[in-house]
Amino acid sequence: MNEEFKETEVLITGGLGFIGSNLAHKLVKLDANVTIVDAMIPEMGGNLYNIYEIRDRVKLNFADIRDENALNQLVKDKDYIFNLAAQLSHTESMKDPFSDLDINCQGHLILLEACRKFNDDTKIIYTGTRAQYGKILYNPVDEKHPINPTDANGITKHACEQYHLLYYNVYGIKTTSLRLTNTYGPRHQMKHKEQGFVGWFIRQAIDNEEIKIFGDGQQVRDINYVDDVVDALLMAAIDDKVNGEVFNLGGCPISLLNLVKLIIDAVGRGTYKLVEYPKEWKKIEIGNYIADITKIKNELGWEPKTDIKEGLIKTVKYYERNKSYYW
Repeated sequence: MNEEFKETEVLITGGLGFIGSNLAHKLVKLDANVTIVDAMIPEMGGNLYNIYEIRDRVKLNFADIRDENALNQLVKDKDYIFNLAAQLSHTESMKDPFSDLDINCQGHLILLEACRKFNDDTKIIYTGTRAQYGKILYNPVDEKHPINPTDANGITKHACEQYHLLYYNVYGIKTTSLRLTNTYGPRHQMKHKEQGFVGWFIRQAIDNEEIKIFGDGQQVRDINYVDDVVDALLMAAIDDKVNGEVFNLGGCPISLLNLVKLIIDAVGRGTYKLVEYPKEWKKIEIGNYIADITKIKNELGWEPKTDIKEGLIKTVKYYERNKSYYW
C-alpha cells in the first residue's frame, strides 16, 4: 500500500475529526495530496490540533457537506473520497432528529450528486455503523443480520449507506461502506460523552473520576483501535472488487466491565461503579454486539492487529501529553 496513494488526490470529509485526521496523517506519510473539508460544527469533534503536525502538508477547506457549491468544486479531480462527515451521537439524534437527517442524509446526497455531475470516476469510501443493525438477534453479527435501528442515527446512517450503494448500482460510481464498531485512539474529541464511551471512560480515569457503568457491566461491545480502522479504509479504497459492497469491522469484543478495568490499569488510577440504566439509554440499548468480520477478512485480508491493552496504553499516553488540546 506504500505506492498506491503516492501523488493521488484525496478528499476527506470530516477530516478534522477523530478518524478523518488519523487517516490524513497516514495518507500524508504515503505521499498523497490530501484535502480536508470540515464544517467545524461545535461538539462534532473537529479539532485543528488534530492536524497540527501535518498542517503544512494538507489543504484545508472550512465547508459543510450541505454546501452544494463548495462540494461541486471540492470533488473535482479527486481519486479517492473518504466520506466520514456525520452526526454521530445516538442520544442527540433522538433529541434533534431533523439535524441528524439533514447532515447524515441530505449532506451526503449533495456529495454524491456532485460526484455524479463532476467526477464520476472517483472512489468513495463511506463509514457506516454497527448501530444500523439495532437490536441484536444473534452473535457474531454478519452483514446479513436484519436492519432494525433503535435510534434516529442508526436510521439515517443506514439510509445514507443505501444512497451510496444506489449511486454505484445506477450510475456506476465506485462506492463501498465499512460498518464501523466502537473506535478508540488518539485525536478523539474528549469534551463530552456523546460520541463514544471508550474515550469518555479514558478521560474520567485520567481525571481520577468515578466511571459509571450502566447495568451489570457484562454487555459486550466490539472495539477497534483507530490505526486498524484507517488500514481498512485504505485497503477498501484501492481494491475495486469491493465496489458496491458493505463490510463489518470489529474483531475485538470485550465486556464494558473488563474494558473499564483495562483502562484503569492503563491510566494507573481510577474507580468505577455499576449504576442503573438511565431510561433514555435503556430504550436504545442494542444488547451484546460481536462483529463477524469473515467477509472483509476473506475479501481484503483485513483483521485488527492492535491488542486492546496496547491500544489503550497508546491512547492514554497521547492524551496525557496533549490534554490541554482536548479537555
